[in-house]
Amino acid sequence: MARTGSTRRTFVAGTAAAGAAAALGFEAPAASAAASTSAAGGRSVAVLGGGVAGLTAAHELAERGFRVTLFERRALGGKARSMDVPDSAKGGRKPLPAEHGFRFIPGIYHNLPDTMRRIPFPGNQHGVWDNLVAPKEMMFARTGQEDLRLPMPGAGTPQPLTLDDIRRALTGVLGTFQRLPAREVAYFVDRLAVFLTSCQERRDHQWESTPWWTFTRAAQMSYDYQRILAVGVTRNIVATKAEEASTRTVGSLLEAFVFNALGRGADGPLDRILNAPTNEAWIDPWVTQLRSLGVEFKVGWTVREVTYGSGKVTGIQVEDESGTVRTVTADHYVSALPVEHARLTWSAAMRAADPQLARCDQLRTDWMTGIQFYLTERPDIVHGHVDCIDSQWSLTAIAQAEHWPRQPFAAGYGDGTVADCLSVDISEWDKPGILYGKTAKQCTREEVAREVWAQLKAALNDTGKTVLSDSRLHSWFLDPGVSGIGTPNPHNEDELLIHPTGTFHNRPSAATKIPNFYLAGDYVAVPIDLATMEGANTSGRLAANALLDRVGSTAPRCTVTPLYSAPELDFLKGDDRLRYRLGLPNVFDVG
Repeated sequence: MARTGSTRRTFVAGTAAAGAAAALGFEAPAASAAASTSAAGGRSVAVLGGGVAGLTAAHELAERGFRVTLFERRALGGKARSMDVPDSAKGGRKPLPAEHGFRFIPGIYHNLPDTMRRIPFPGNQHGVWDNLVAPKEMMFARTGQEDLRLPMPGAGTPQPLTLDDIRRALTGVLGTFQRLPAREVAYFVDRLAVFLTSCQERRDHQWESTPWWTFTRAAQMSYDYQRILAVGVTRNIVATKAEEASTRTVGSLLEAFVFNALGRGADGPLDRILNAPTNEAWIDPWVTQLRSLGVEFKVGWTVREVTYGSGKVTGIQVEDESGTVRTVTADHYVSALPVEHARLTWSAAMRAADPQLARCDQLRTDWMTGIQFYLTERPDIVHGHVDCIDSQWSLTAIAQAEHWPRQPFAAGYGDGTVADCLSVDISEWDKPGILYGKTAKQCTREEVAREVWAQLKAALNDTGKTVLSDSRLHSWFLDPGVSGIGTPNPHNEDELLIHPTGTFHNRPSAATKIPNFYLAGDYVAVPIDLATMEGANTSGRLAANALLDRVGSTAPRCTVTPLYSAPELDFLKGDDRLRYRLGLPNVFDVG
């Protein structure tokens, strides 16, 4: 929605396109005499990137009266969006829904659910948040072994949280894995006790520099211990490798889930997903809400460079839908691009002006990408997520139709013969598969689909029951962000931030030393130290707060809720703080 008039003036000089550019508030390309005059005390903001971080920053700032223009090169929603399978709709139905990877919005999240409650949705008292549903169970699928189904707890009544209570609860849950030796269960529970009672200083330094694989002593343990407790909670959930993942990151995640399962510090049940494709249930209503707040969207516009001079950002170079490069100016700039894309737009002068931008060059990303299989019959798998623990490519999946209750899947999507969408995340792209002996990156798109399908069948069809059959496979769709696989130059447009040891110390704050430049994205230092939608949402709030602080705004600051900390453990953490400062190990760290 364009807004023009004397309250929003950006003077443009240049070619015949200048008149149209002025109406949009943009500077025309090659405008030698261009200047920008900010009205209403410098309240125009350019948000670069339309993922969860960018949409959040735009939302918070627009609610506080700022004039926001958001630039997105592909599609709003970023890695969180759903997308249409091309040429799949027939008979008045919608196209088959696809996605980068299935959504997972656990109860440990607080900031993202708060945003969802503020996005209106027809018939919902609490907006988009009411579109969250809780799967009933999850399954660890074992190749050549008996599968394990676990009921998923609800938010529940808060349980006691003494260390002994936590130990008993964890031992009970892990004891359901019958092939895990009792001594290894006890050892793992002991290691979690060490982390739970560690002070923040120890977490930020000793455990940040210790790989999860080392912390859990995985190399000396059984195969099942390694696959379930080391690899399972890192590669499949945190999208990083246990051998190099920071114990601080993995331990913080497990701590939050333990508290959630015990009814502490939770926004809702442990496992939640959306009750429809992501764009239908969340992203499209969000964009509608932001338009009503005056946010202007420039989709198909690619940010090429953030220009810098005289100690501040002077504009951005963007390529519009037609390929024309333009200079856009605003009073403030929020860079909400993924870190691997954002840092390409920062000059050496910007890195020199704020060394934390330079440190972002040391942050690492890796592949974790989704593929969807469309089935003509619903598979009898599990009422929730399935973790294929033994799969070579670390597969996790969920059959979505039963969680989308508004209408039968076949009646709403595709050609009328598709009954379900089995959405799968591929977490390991660098290990050989079982069909071709090649890594996922070395396979063609068709080979990836056949390989994943074979690994799923190996995990799910080996108990005398045919869960997946070739005759029921209608089609598949692999994330289009993946390109060049099967060639020497594989590429992924949507990599995820990973968390090797030391990563924490290279993560920037939302406020930079450049007075009109702010950062948002899950790589920003946020309370939840993971590549998550919660982290992205939190960073958008922090960027908005930094801008409000810098301009001296009297508007209320965005709420930023940290992960839950159990007060029952504060005494033990205080004791550990003293021990850490004296150079002593945690009292429970007995080797």
